This record gives sequence, C-alpha cells and structure tokens, in this order.
Amino acid sequence: MSVTDDAIEAIKQMIVDGELEPGDRLPREPDLAERLGLSRNSLREAVRALSLIHVLDVRRGDGTYVTSLEPSLLMDAMGFVVDFHRDDTVLQFLEARRALEPAVTELAALRMSTEDIEGLAVLLDSLGGEPTVEQLVDNDLEFHRRIAAGSGNAVLVSLLESVSGRTQRARTWRGITQEGVVAQTLAEHRAIQQALSRRQVDLARAVATMHVAGVEQWLRQTLVDGT
Repeated sequence: MSVTDDAIEAIKQMIVDGELEPGDRLPREPDLAERLGLSRNSLREAVRALSLIHVLDVRRGDGTYVTSLEPSLLMDAMGFVVDFHRDDTVLQFLEARRALEPAVTELAALRMSTEDIEGLAVLLDSLGGEPTVEQLVDNDLEFHRRIAAGSGNAVLVSLLESVSGRTQRARTWRGITQEGVVAQTLAEHRAIQQALSRRQVDLARAVATMHVAGVEQWLRQTLVDGT
C-alpha cells in the first residue's frame, strides 16, 4: 500500500476500535502524524480522502471531526460512483434493483406503520384516471421511496435509492413505448399496497419481484430486438 493508504487504514482502525467515536475531534495534525509514524503530508492526503466519502468532516479554523457515520451519509459516496456508469449498464442496475426491492418490501410488510401504508393508497389515488407517463414515473419513485423508508433499514434505503435513480430513464421509456404499461404499473402498485396493508409478507415480496422484473424483462427484449 502507499503511504497515504497506510494513513487511511490507521485512521479507519482508530474509528473501528472505538478510539474515535462519531462526533469526536481528531488530535492535532502534528500530534497525530507523530503518533501514527506518518508524515504530515500523507496524513493530510488521508484526511482529504476520508472527507470525500463523509467519514471525516474538515472544518476550517476548527479542526477535523469524525462524522455521524450514519449509513445515509456514507452511502452518498456510492451515488457519486453510480453516476459514472454508462447508460449501457442500466440492465445491471435493474438486476440489482430486482435483488433489493423485494427484500425492502418484505421488511416494510413487517415494520411499516399502518398510517404510512394507508398513505400509499392516497398517493396512488392522487394520480387520477389518466396520468401522463411523467406523472406515473414520479409517483412510482415516491411510492417505492416510501416503502424503502418503511423497511426501517437505512442501509437498504440508501442502496436502493442509488440504484433506482439510474433506472428512471428506462422506466420512462417503457411507459412511452409499451402499450398498457400505465394501467399495469398502477395495478401492481395497488397489489403491493394491499399486501402490505394485510401484512402478507410473502405475497408482498412476490408481487414486488414481479413488478420490478417487468421493467427488466422489457429492457432485455428491447435490447434483443434492437440487435
């Protein structure tokens, strides 16, 4: 490993060992560098790298602190990486979403409050009888965002949000090109909401799997037809 990697590993180990807790201020740079047997330059590079992924918070004129280390904060870095993926990898994101969405929906069936589940029905009703594709996609994103939040798992919420955003264009294009998809999507959403309302865990997972797989299957077929 490079000297900077050594410095990153040393600071990470201090956090893992509990020597530095969320919200703690790091020792002064010269003191920490001497203690870890590192140059101040390599320590500075390590701090810069860890601040980019929200492990450390550099406050000018005040010092460097360990962040809250909340999953939603740390997973922001994944969203940054995801943004660099090309459009031709969208199928991989749909595969990842198919793995995550059913698990999140299953947890929501166990943990989501009755009030929030009823709110999903209100959200679906707000679309009216003939929504546009854009309105449907916006509603779809909010529907799944609420279910993810209802899972009570912040890591899954952040993972799914990063992955799901990259599939938005494909979902919009499907709505424009595939006949009957608006009605089908709404029907599947209502089936998910009803399974959640009845606390039917296995059914909620199954319907969510089928729902997400529909977009993936459409894209696979589209790619085949386009070749």
